Amino acid sequence: MCERPSRAALKPRARVGRGVQLIVHGGAGSPPDEPDDRQAVLDDAAAAGAASETVTDAVVAAVRVLEADPRFNAGTGGAIQSDGVVRTDAGLMTDDRQVGAASAMPGVERALDVARVVKAETPHILVSGVHAIDLAEAFDVPTAVDLTTEASRERWAETGAPEGADTREHLSFVQKRFGEGGGGDGRWNHDTVGAVARDGDRVAAATSTGGRWCALAGRVGDVPQVGSGFYCARLGGASATGAGEDIARVTLARRAVDHLERGRDPQAAADLAIEEFEDLTGSEAGVIVMGNDGRYGSAYNSDAMQVALVDGN
Repeated sequence: MCERPSRAALKPRARVGRGVQLIVHGGAGSPPDEPDDRQAVLDDAAAAGAASETVTDAVVAAVRVLEADPRFNAGTGGAIQSDGVVRTDAGLMTDDRQVGAASAMPGVERALDVARVVKAETPHILVSGVHAIDLAEAFDVPTAVDLTTEASRERWAETGAPEGADTREHLSFVQKRFGEGGGGDGRWNHDTVGAVARDGDRVAAATSTGGRWCALAGRVGDVPQVGSGFYCARLGGASATGAGEDIARVTLARRAVDHLERGRDPQAAADLAIEEFEDLTGSEAGVIVMGNDGRYGSAYNSDAMQVALVDGN
């Protein structure tokens, strides 16, 4: 069984009366360099979400704050793929099983906004690549944003990535990097962000990411895959973070919600999902869960996972 699943440091913010409840995470991985600064951003994100009118507005507003902050691996400051490009992915689901996701988007900071467009404006579940960017432009989501930062550019310059477009060269580079420790450090590999919100019996779950450091150009991980990086059903929702390929292999977010549907409370659901994940994969991950009754939980088996909470009750 997993040795280290533990409750994240939930930090409720005082609110008067009833309103949107929201839990957000900043990714499971290595201990952050600036934990207090990152926690302050997470608190701001939770507050922004809780001020929203609907659960969908809430998760989008909260995640948008995190996508704009380079301390997290989502939007600006995201991981760079083998061709030197940051590509973003996101997914969103509500308790009525309506879904929207978008993936492989260069230059799109607000990836979750695009996922919301897919959910609200198309008959589809997932749109990717250049066509997702076209969709973003059609609905006034900013595109052509420089998602790199000074820190990510400096780190990229040290990787020795191939300069050409030869696929075999890129694959050789990726295999070597991943063989040396999973493709980079936890800062860019695992700091995917996400949120789950509840208001009355309505629930929404969302996740957004900048991907995995030094992954093959065009790689899409767990985040925009329904049931893997995010999942929501009548009894609650979950957002996952961590080793993306393994999260997808075991559909971690769906696993956590399944435990809710079997009668477990959200904390037990989160703990069990992470225990099972480590048993099956040996990898690191984290998950946040919120039930439609307002209870919540979080668990992780990595060294750290920061969360923030606004409790509307």
